[in-house]
Amino acid sequence: MDAQPTAEAVTDDSLTRPGERPAPNPTDPDPTGPKTAAPPAAAGTADVQALRAAAPAGAGAWGGPYAPAPVPPAPRSLVRRLLTPVAVLGGVVAAFGYVGAVDPNEPGHYPVCPLLRFTGVYCPGCGGLRSAHAVAHGDLPAALGDNALAVVGYGIFAVVMAVWLIRAVRGVPMRLTISPRLSWAIGAVLVLFTLVRNLPFGSALAP
Repeated sequence: MDAQPTAEAVTDDSLTRPGERPAPNPTDPDPTGPKTAAPPAAAGTADVQALRAAAPAGAGAWGGPYAPAPVPPAPRSLVRRLLTPVAVLGGVVAAFGYVGAVDPNEPGHYPVCPLLRFTGVYCPGCGGLRSAHAVAHGDLPAALGDNALAVVGYGIFAVVMAVWLIRAVRGVPMRLTISPRLSWAIGAVLVLFTLVRNLPFGSALAP
């Protein structure tokens, strides 16, 4: 005799008759949509430990490579910090010493400015050597008369060197940047100085 289904099997919601759709799952947010596979379960503690144990040396927590933390450079000694600014200052002092010893007012010691030689026009640097010679001898009025703009340049250089040396002693890097606006301003000053010193009313600026 055929076995009769039990009450529990007959009343089970999972059983459906032929041609009928299964009963919707009350926990399914979209019972009419396509069924997708459940997402994989997160790795357990044992899996994570196994991955870390299998990771090669120098790898990250999940076995991927990572960049090592940067190591800050060791601070330089005072002698090394002062090496560059002192070398620059020494070169400039040597140049002034040479110009101070070899008088540019006497012909034959230095080449003539090509622009002045072929056109008779003073360039912004004309008179600069005579100005440096006067500065080396402590004659500031004569230096201004030979090339006032060069004297301004000497002063700016002295300030920059002083700041550079102080920062080097304190261990602070020297960063000197010239913006495009400042470059245009310097160029405009050079052009204006050249024009004025070649005109009759600006003869005081001529060497």
